[in-house]
Amino acid sequence: MLKEIVITIQSWGEAHRFILQHRLWKWVLIPGLIYTALFVTGMYFFGRSATEVIEYITHILHVSDWIQKFQNSFLGFLFTFAGIILWLTLLLFYFSFFKYICLIIGSPIFAYISRKTESIIKSNESAPGWSDIKKEVSRGMSVAIRNCGWQTVYLIALILLSLIPVIGWITPLIALFMECYYYGFSMLDYSLARNDHSPSQSVHFIGRHKGLAIGNGILFYMMHLIIIFAPAYAIIAATLTVHKVKAP
Repeated sequence: MLKEIVITIQSWGEAHRFILQHRLWKWVLIPGLIYTALFVTGMYFFGRSATEVIEYITHILHVSDWIQKFQNSFLGFLFTFAGIILWLTLLLFYFSFFKYICLIIGSPIFAYISRKTESIIKSNESAPGWSDIKKEVSRGMSVAIRNCGWQTVYLIALILLSLIPVIGWITPLIALFMECYYYGFSMLDYSLARNDHSPSQSVHFIGRHKGLAIGNGILFYMMHLIIIFAPAYAIIAATLTVHKVKAP
């Protein structure tokens, strides 16, 4: 897995050079601006709702009453820290749904960028055909919906686990790696679809090469420091990764 993550990191560097060489900045900025607008809006509403959710859970579990009853500073620390862990897990839960909304809305652009990247790699001068792109858009949406269902089940289990002091402290890390995996999965699938992989074959391939998906997702979220570049870099890097690995 570590070797595959290294391959993905190298692909992100290659994606930057690829964009510069072929002047693809227009296709970087279009999805980047859309994603940034959705991200800022979503974070605003998350900031307002997450605290209310935690306060509601604290109220129904009578956490404050427990702390006052035992008057134990260590117990208070455990519940406070558990609240922070729950907040982080809810943040990743939000990211999960936000990500799938962006993947569905942006699927036409992602499909076009991925196909355009591959046509440049193969020195194909003709523009990507919209009939093929429509198929990839439909495939991208169905994969996003499938992954959303599975990830939601896992995240609900992690949210419940995060309520347990000490044991639940590891849940944000698990949720983060899961989030990275499923985002990278969607980015890689566009290229796998063009390599005649059915959805089940794509699931099998990425399941055997989890590092490629996790690495792409990790770098995507690191790119939130320069958020406008994140979506296009992720799809171009994923296309270069699949081309490099040469999926069977």
